[in-house]
Amino acid sequence: MATGGDGPQLWAVSDLHIGYTENRDLVEGMRPESDGDWLLVAGDVAETVEDVRWAVKTLAGRFARVVWTPGNHELWTHPSDAVTLRGVARYEHLVEQCRELGVLTPEDPYAIWEGPGGPVAVAPLFLLYDYSFLPSGCTTKEEGLEYAYGTGVVCTDERLLHPDPYPTREDWCRARVAETERRLAELPEDLPLIPVTHWPLHRHPTEVLWYPEFAMWCGTTLTDDWHRRYPVHTSVYGHLHVPRTTRQDGVRFEEVSVGYPREWRKRQEPPGRLRRILPEMANPQG
Repeated sequence: MATGGDGPQLWAVSDLHIGYTENRDLVEGMRPESDGDWLLVAGDVAETVEDVRWAVKTLAGRFARVVWTPGNHELWTHPSDAVTLRGVARYEHLVEQCRELGVLTPEDPYAIWEGPGGPVAVAPLFLLYDYSFLPSGCTTKEEGLEYAYGTGVVCTDERLLHPDPYPTREDWCRARVAETERRLAELPEDLPLIPVTHWPLHRHPTEVLWYPEFAMWCGTTLTDDWHRRYPVHTSVYGHLHVPRTTRQDGVRFEEVSVGYPREWRKRQEPPGRLRRILPEMANPQG
């Protein structure tokens, strides 16, 4: 359930992972607090197209506006999914599914939040990663992967996330970064921006990972300066399953994931809690 004040509010959540029955139940319980509330969904809804569609349809029927960007789990070509599309074709299929439901995607014009704290451009960004968040002591992707395989900490993307028709995931990432830079440059320079990404724009959130080598699958150094380069109000992201508020160079970063049941059961706060982005709380909790 959401928790907040009066009037329209801008909420965010990610990593719903509704393949778990407990997490599907959490989505069943998510409700806005006013007719004008928006919800930002920063990826990893589910592994199958059917489940993704169920979740975004459920949420779109409740919130005034739902904005979605994919995580790595949506992009997997999972053996349990009847949809066998890979890479760009799979992503484009998910975009069409969302559009049919009135849900905004990274391929649509950026929406403007005019509620409390606005106006702010809400920009769902699909950027991927390029293995540039290397483990300490490694200088190349090859060294980093060798180290990760040696520790046994290897993202399932290596088996299920295909970059077709790009040769590699990093090639797809670079193409996405270049296209996103082009679109962001078209925004008014004085309009505050809320980028909604699955992978964090900056590496600092990965410093708390229990397994630092997993950072290789968590973003790209190509976006390290975006929170300074663009007028970012708040950077919304997920993927790490460490919900908290941090600041980098004075800019607010919000990790908004639900995570797996084994993770959220250990937290003191109620599971499935949406994180309020606007209006900003006076003393946001990490």
